[in-house]
Amino acid sequence: MLISDIADEFPIDESIVYLNHAAVAPWPRRTATAIQQFTEQNMTRGATDYLEWLKVESRLRIQLQQLINADSCSEIALLKNTSEALSIVAYGLEWQDGDNIVSSDQEFPSNRIVWESLASQGVELRKADLNQADSPEQALIACCDKKTRLLTISSVQYASGLRVDLKTVGEFCRANNILFCVDAIQSLGVHPLDVQAIDADFVMADGHKWMLGPEGLALFYCRKEHLNRLKLHQYGWHMVEAVGDYRQESWIPAKSARRFECGSPNMLAIHALHASLSLLLELGMEAVEKMITERVDHMLNLIEQRPQLSLISSSDPLRRSGIVTFCHRQISADCLYQLLMSAKVICAERGGGVRFSPHFYTSIETIDEAFERLDKGIQQLTRTKTKK
Repeated sequence: MLISDIADEFPIDESIVYLNHAAVAPWPRRTATAIQQFTEQNMTRGATDYLEWLKVESRLRIQLQQLINADSCSEIALLKNTSEALSIVAYGLEWQDGDNIVSSDQEFPSNRIVWESLASQGVELRKADLNQADSPEQALIACCDKKTRLLTISSVQYASGLRVDLKTVGEFCRANNILFCVDAIQSLGVHPLDVQAIDADFVMADGHKWMLGPEGLALFYCRKEHLNRLKLHQYGWHMVEAVGDYRQESWIPAKSARRFECGSPNMLAIHALHASLSLLLELGMEAVEKMITERVDHMLNLIEQRPQLSLISSSDPLRRSGIVTFCHRQISADCLYQLLMSAKVICAERGGGVRFSPHFYTSIETIDEAFERLDKGIQQLTRTKTKK
């Protein structure tokens, strides 16, 4: 794909600088077109083309299988969000009083609250301090013991952008009969992910961040050997094996991960995510990762050139992700964030600083513009304080 073609896919409003893909991403042009066509069909034909819509759903499952290298599409479920997928795991497993779960002290609430809620069943959540060991992996492993049933970690931490070596953690879990659960929302669409290579048992990720899709649709990968292991808590017409046979009185849960999809699919979001993933897969995740890495490297150089700024994210190439978080040595994170947003640099306040998250299509010129607007805003703020 040519650079001009990539730029045409993202006609971002020229007045803004968009660096917030770790929150919600803009849609590619092809995704907006797919939705326009879908809504036109709904408006003029209703459900006449529903069988064709089901083919799009099937193709989406294949795309997701390819994206994470799952063994089969039968291991892929389409859920509402990451939190729902985490809840299916947390309340699908049988726990014993005294069991523990190991995670980190940097997790987004989705990958913390659900595990904390198991305390009433006598399950302990242990939070490893990722900064207090030789490596994040060692910090996690050190918290495990014979009562550890599951280790759950974000592949990339949402605030700092810290990237975890999933293969090392997965190998440890497999060797010690510990289930391995990965919240991949901040890496899927940035880095290649092979669920078989990392020995993952469960992986989940919303589509509205780095996968460039809409809110309301998420991937849930469940290794086939665990499909029957997770107790079901939601039931409906869509999760049965003989889906579509409404007259059949007896039923059994679907043999595939569709057993976790109790009701009607989100066809609007399915069409959108299918279109968005076609772009990522067309480029190839290795190429996407390379382009994001180049942009992150450029951003780190710009921060290093400004002594008043301090990097919060790791500078280690092995720990970098698509997230760069930094702060100002004299200006508060909230003030810095407000300054940037006022300058139409779309970002987020996270982890005691400001979080920038460019995607593969973000031009170097766009990143330069963000820092030029930042410099100008700081200068104006300094002059205002001096006058006072």
